[in-house]
Amino acid sequence: MILGIETSCDETAAALVSAEGRVLSSVVSSQADLHARFGGVVPEVASRRHLELVAPVVREALASAGQPLDNVERVAVTQGPGLVGALLVGLSAAKAIAWARGLPLVPVDHLEGHLASLYLEPDPLEPPFTCLLASGGHTLLLAVREQGKSERLGTTLDDAAGEAFDKGARLLGLGYPGGAAIDRLAQTGDSSTFDFPVARVPGLDFSFSGLKTALLYTVRDLGPDETERRRADLAASYQRAIVRALVQRLREAASSAGLPRLAVVGGVAANSELRAALPDAAFAPLELCTDNAAMIASCARFVEALPHPRYLGLDAYASLT
Repeated sequence: MILGIETSCDETAAALVSAEGRVLSSVVSSQADLHARFGGVVPEVASRRHLELVAPVVREALASAGQPLDNVERVAVTQGPGLVGALLVGLSAAKAIAWARGLPLVPVDHLEGHLASLYLEPDPLEPPFTCLLASGGHTLLLAVREQGKSERLGTTLDDAAGEAFDKGARLLGLGYPGGAAIDRLAQTGDSSTFDFPVARVPGLDFSFSGLKTALLYTVRDLGPDETERRRADLAASYQRAIVRALVQRLREAASSAGLPRLAVVGGVAANSELRAALPDAAFAPLELCTDNAAMIASCARFVEALPHPRYLGLDAYASLT
């Protein structure tokens, strides 16, 4: 049995997962309301909130699974990438639990964790496949040939897809977090009203900064009253441009890598238009799209564990290498 802990951004999460990939419990405490007033995540605020929540969330995960800590055989934790202060809270908690119980500890890459959300029961996906990982902090195209490892095919040159959704929502006065708000509003709008550009950059990379600027100029030219009247159409057209870019690049990457099977993970994988545009793709379960600890524990099944007490000097890392 694996205890997973995730604190890379603004969700404090803990989960228990069996060696076979069955989720026994998954508890996520979101800080979205706490950061909404700032229009985005404030790292210091997030770290302090993780300090308050990590122990109660771990206790709740154990209680929800009906399992004592004595039954945990290894501890898994997100090592990076993410906000360093937030990561250190989870890493410290995981080290303390593992050291006190004499257990091995598995440091997990957050992005490989998202991929591992596809490997959980009841419908695990077996490699090989080409995967789009799209979240608030990352947009990547990955060739996955074995569990626990991936090859990067493309990334974003500026904003991540989830970040583009959040910034677009802010321009439209929808608040934070913005992805779900744009998705809901877009369902009542006409996506053909505005023709927002999709950047074509070399290789298999993405760029969303020009799209965000195009929305900014459109909102400025329309003025407050007309923007309010046409907000649903703006949201639908903006969302269509992001989804079109993601779908085109994913299919190009699959062709380039020779891995025709498609998968999508990360927070943006919850977007309804993206799901509709890729009916042939495997998507992470909705409850596992945003950051969670079940995916971290799942990934720990395929990553070498550090024996007690070799992990005490382990550090977090903020960004991709």
